[in-house]
Amino acid sequence: MQRELPPPGAYPPAPMRIATWNVNSIRVRVDAVAAWLETKRPDVLCLQEIKVEEKDFPAARFEALGYRSAVSGQKTYNGVAILTRDAPENAVTDVVAGFADGADEDPHRRLLRATVGGVRVIDAYCPNGEDVTSDKYVYKLAWFARLRRMFDTQEDATKPVVIVGDFNVAPADIDVHAPDRWKGKVLCTDAERAALANVQSWGLTDCMRKLHPDTPKLFTWWDYRLAAFNRGWGMRIDHVLASAPLAARLTACEVDVEPRRAERPSDHAPVFADFGP
Repeated sequence: MQRELPPPGAYPPAPMRIATWNVNSIRVRVDAVAAWLETKRPDVLCLQEIKVEEKDFPAARFEALGYRSAVSGQKTYNGVAILTRDAPENAVTDVVAGFADGADEDPHRRLLRATVGGVRVIDAYCPNGEDVTSDKYVYKLAWFARLRRMFDTQEDATKPVVIVGDFNVAPADIDVHAPDRWKGKVLCTDAERAALANVQSWGLTDCMRKLHPDTPKLFTWWDYRLAAFNRGWGMRIDHVLASAPLAARLTACEVDVEPRRAERPSDHAPVFADFGP
């Protein structure tokens, strides 16, 4: 019998570790994710690019480690999941897939929301955009605009809110290994950076830059090609953005590069943030 969890607010705010990881196929990376959960024991782990439907997500594997799963998946592409450590202070409510804004839902499974222990957690796999001349780039900018409208109409900046995930945008030149080489290219265009900044202006703090404002090479993604990881050719495109009440509790924000060193790794490394009581 599943244990009945208490309602949100039944426990005072507790230290919480929230992490994000684009795993680029949960089928391939399930062992790596399980090992990371056992080592880092986050309260919340948001996954992107799981590339499976809900029925094929390895929820039982994570349940055995003490984690519940909420999944919005699709076959072969995209897909997001939120894993939460099964503890009384991590009660999960209000799970919402997609924008839920009354318009036609995006067929790409890119967005999942849940309230975990009183914190509104938003897991986002933002579009890549492919090329600045493509329809996918236009879609990307429209998607970010829709994301901002979602915040305006459905979320509350006076409460603890965090959006994490693969944003596919490097916010500034310091977040890119070779800014001149990437200038004007997808992930680094002025329009993409402005779109991300517009979302942040709702009231979100970049947790990494709050604690490490001037530190270079805090990369989270390295292309599989050209031995980019070994050469240090990366970008910071995976982010943890927190509302003011949650950002005030921030104690740590780090990139864990060790999983990127492993055999058959994702091209992304996990990022985690710790929030005090």
